[in-house]
Amino acid sequence: MDPSSQSRRIAFLGDYVPRRCGIATFTHNLCEAVARQEEQPDCIVAAVNDRPEGYDYPRHVQLEIQQKDAESYRLAADALNGKMIDVLCVQHEFGIYGGPAGSHLLALLDEVRMPVVTTLHTILQDPDASQRHVMKGLIKRSDRLVVMARMGKRILCEAYGVPETIVDIIPHGIPDVTFTNSAKFKRQFGVDGKTVLLTFGLLGPGKGIEYAIRAMPEIIAQHPDCVYLVLGASHPNLLAREGEKYRTSLEHLAEDLGIGEQVIFFNRFVSNEDLMEFIGASDIYLTPYLNEAQITSGALAYAFGAGKVAVSTPYWHARELLGDDCGVLIPFRDAGAIAHAVNELLDDPERMRRIRRKSYETGRTMIWPVAAGRYLETFEHAIADRRPLPEPVVSKWAHAIRPGRLPALKLQHLSRLTDATGIFQHAVFNVPNYNEGYCTDDNARAFILCNMLDDSSIALPVTKEYLDLLATRYLSFLVAAFHESSGRFRNFMSHGRKWLEEMGSEDSHGRAIWSVGSGASRSHNEGHRRICTHLFERALPAVISFTSPRAWAFALLGIHEYERNQPELPEIRRIRDLLVKRLLVLWDECSDTDWPWFETRLTYDNARLSQALILSSQSIPHPRAMEAGLHGLRWLADHQQSPVGHFRPIGSNGFHEKDGDRADFDQQPIEAQAMVSASLAAFRATGDDFWWHEARRAFNWFLGRNDLGIPLHDAASGGCRDGLHHNRANENQGAESTLAFQLALAEMTAAEHSLNYLTNPAHELLDSMQPRPDASPGKLTSDHPALHPV
Repeated sequence: MDPSSQSRRIAFLGDYVPRRCGIATFTHNLCEAVARQEEQPDCIVAAVNDRPEGYDYPRHVQLEIQQKDAESYRLAADALNGKMIDVLCVQHEFGIYGGPAGSHLLALLDEVRMPVVTTLHTILQDPDASQRHVMKGLIKRSDRLVVMARMGKRILCEAYGVPETIVDIIPHGIPDVTFTNSAKFKRQFGVDGKTVLLTFGLLGPGKGIEYAIRAMPEIIAQHPDCVYLVLGASHPNLLAREGEKYRTSLEHLAEDLGIGEQVIFFNRFVSNEDLMEFIGASDIYLTPYLNEAQITSGALAYAFGAGKVAVSTPYWHARELLGDDCGVLIPFRDAGAIAHAVNELLDDPERMRRIRRKSYETGRTMIWPVAAGRYLETFEHAIADRRPLPEPVVSKWAHAIRPGRLPALKLQHLSRLTDATGIFQHAVFNVPNYNEGYCTDDNARAFILCNMLDDSSIALPVTKEYLDLLATRYLSFLVAAFHESSGRFRNFMSHGRKWLEEMGSEDSHGRAIWSVGSGASRSHNEGHRRICTHLFERALPAVISFTSPRAWAFALLGIHEYERNQPELPEIRRIRDLLVKRLLVLWDECSDTDWPWFETRLTYDNARLSQALILSSQSIPHPRAMEAGLHGLRWLADHQQSPVGHFRPIGSNGFHEKDGDRADFDQQPIEAQAMVSASLAAFRATGDDFWWHEARRAFNWFLGRNDLGIPLHDAASGGCRDGLHHNRANENQGAESTLAFQLALAEMTAAEHSLNYLTNPAHELLDSMQPRPDASPGKLTSDHPALHPV
């Protein structure tokens, strides 16, 4: 080691304990091990928070980054530059950084001035456009890359064109434990005298634990003293979507097989020390994982290094680690093979002793002090071979990015308007007006907002739990509003919870369809998704008989939302095609050179007609739908621009008849919101930055770039005034206006996050904005053990 390393300042970036995740544990163990090296480098940590209040971090943490706040990354970069850091060690895993595919991290790496060493915990062999953009960005901005297995290096070199000379293979670090007999640990877990099989880590269907359970009857038939310990909590994302469905299915499977007493679940979080005691108590470690493309498993590394006999499916890391008779590999999804391998091992104690000793001796090359020493060597190489920083690539959208700071997202007024029934329609100033009660229109808008926030990468001003509570209240209102026998939504409800009509307007029905379509595809709450799917499929057929073009447009927006993550159904496709044709018939009948529009009158939510065609044309090959949508929207944008250039929506006090005078007041927030949404849809569809500027122009109306120069939004609470009269603002802050502002702000914020640091071409941009499946068959995952939420 170069003597200069004695004074090195090293910064680690990633999740950090006490946060309960594998990356947090890895970063902590690596930082502590490096700090204890004889060179005694000065180590600090920049920790990524997944909640606003952060954590009670230990001494090494000197910086905190809010995961979804792009500005937080830039501030952290400035702070790191000011601390005279010699090298930055980044822990990268998809899902722990904010922005599309974690692109906020690139903002930080663009600004830091020290060498960067990036440890890749997950490598995607077949990434989507956003993930490929981030991977390429990481590679360009890193002086050296660290992977934990040979296959990882091979993928980087072959799939991403990374030079072999900048990739170091450093195995996953493990604790240094003594080689002991398992008997000393078994008593504390109540398995004294038993033969213990163990699996640990976050539970999820990909772990294949059901196959190990199905193997147990055959194992117990030959070795009646065997028990199987399943140690670990359900994966947090799985828990949020499905609850304990997977764990419960495993428990039921064990009961059905008559081995409920021999399969023991430990559903809890354990410390590093407790985990090693569980491993110490085991005789055979099982990893029946189902995905071959797993590049590293910290769980397997821990058990292997402790000298345990591992029986594993042949995912990539297992093949590398357990080859040469250092363990036993069995086929995927084969309970019989698991039983056969375990029984053979238990029948051959000498072979087990030989494998244990060989695994333990090999594991001494993986202990944290050794891993830390190799990281220090990598750091020195990065410093010595410092590559020049890449020249920034200017995207064709670069001038559209960061045109001015957007307001912070705040939901205080939304919460103020909401009670246990739903959201109140109106307010007197900023106080809910009970006399006006509730309506489906506003609860649908509020539910769309909750789903948008739940599914976005932007920083939330409230906890996920509170957002779920709000969403539940709005969805409950929609469920109550739906009349099963008629297939229609009611609209108005009194404060006393009495419906004021048997059937709501066509427009309110269409907006309700839009909201449940968004819930069916965007909500992370499984119960919400199921209810929304039911309501959507029951409510959609009624639209066929409607005559309102806006109801058609709202339904088309709902279909677009629904089909993001739902299979395309023939009946839904038929209704979508029918509604598109109806809007095009209106276009053919009403539009001309001077009035290229769908109706002979401009009223409210006008831009939604164009937006519906633009989005629908992306689902069906219909060039005329896209052409009419864009043509009409551009005319509307010009028609709603004042002589000095700001947004001037059609006024509701008379609207605008063809060949008649237009009303300039009263100006309503929903017009600005509709123009923001439609312009962003056009921007995504075409890549034409004209539409980005139109979205920003319309949004700036809320901020005071309007005819009166008066801000409509309340920066302190997130509320929004109800509109502009010719001489003043309407000071009431009702639900429609507040939600118009909140939805526009959420869309603009998400769009800016999608655009920041974008260098991929237009087709990649469009791909990156499309929904992707939850899992890719080419994903190489990492499975870190200690301090998992187990």
